[in-house]
Amino acid sequence: MNGTAEDGVTRAAPPARGWPGAAAGQGHAAALYDSADTLLAATTPFLEEGLRAGDLVVLACSPELAETVTAPLGMRAAPIEQDPRLCLHGTRIPEAYVAVRRGLRRAADTPSGRLRVIGQSTVAEVPGGAREWLRYEVSCNAVLAGSALSVLCVLDTAVVSGPLLAQAVAAHPQLMTGSDVVDNRGYREPTSYLRALPVPREPVEDLAPLLAVDGATALAELRGRVRTALETAVPDVDQREDLLLAVAEVMANAFRHGRPPVSVRLWGDRRRLICTVTDSGRGYDDPLAGFQPAHGDDLAHGGMGLWLARKLWDSVDLLPGGPGLTVRLGTALVPSARS
Repeated sequence: MNGTAEDGVTRAAPPARGWPGAAAGQGHAAALYDSADTLLAATTPFLEEGLRAGDLVVLACSPELAETVTAPLGMRAAPIEQDPRLCLHGTRIPEAYVAVRRGLRRAADTPSGRLRVIGQSTVAEVPGGAREWLRYEVSCNAVLAGSALSVLCVLDTAVVSGPLLAQAVAAHPQLMTGSDVVDNRGYREPTSYLRALPVPREPVEDLAPLLAVDGATALAELRGRVRTALETAVPDVDQREDLLLAVAEVMANAFRHGRPPVSVRLWGDRRRLICTVTDSGRGYDDPLAGFQPAHGDDLAHGGMGLWLARKLWDSVDLLPGGPGLTVRLGTALVPSARS
């Protein structure tokens, strides 16, 4: 992962130490391990280097892994912090980026000016599952490019294996073997990687839709119909309001940036919910859209529709093709607080 300053001041990123091939201070490496020994061979030098340099060092992993990787350091591990949000532990992608940028601002006041992270995502805890985890790993290389940030992602080959491991490795510009870092020849550029990720059809889409609207020309009426459908489909009131807010923003984008008429479909089974919004415009093809507000932190300038959707739904897909654009939203439903 990599990052940028948010105060409008252009700063040269400190040179990346120990990251061959890293451009403009960028460093995002994967280390595969199958034992505590191979794990520590990668993490101990990485942590020691950061502590010597005066980096802000953060562990974004489980408490158990944090205890393992800090044990060899003894009392020297005292300055190391923990923030699991940086690796999507129970957090969606926009919130993880907010946490990274806060870390970068704090790191700017350290002797090195650098944020150094060891991360490990537990895919089962990532809202949206493995596909959202892969999106985060690869989008970091574009969304946060050029910052004073060094990240080592550790991949347990007993947990991440087969095609998923290959996809995860391809999301990292560098690889660590032992304590050596090399450029990853199998690294894939973010936009092409994201476009190639499949969008699986979910079982709920084989059910009769809870809502099917074609040819809508008025946003207010369409919003009212979606609200009514969500009242039946979503048991938890707070989640219902969040999902409606995000869908309303996506529909507003369809009218404002696409072209009416607009179509909406909604499928659900009390466990999963899928919503599609399709406009009749010229389409839009930016797989990185919505990982951060389009106009930065000042939301008064707008540009937050897709960002809000990614923040409130587990997954967001942009599906160009034919006339217009389809935005596909998916999420797990939480039980009602009253049940």
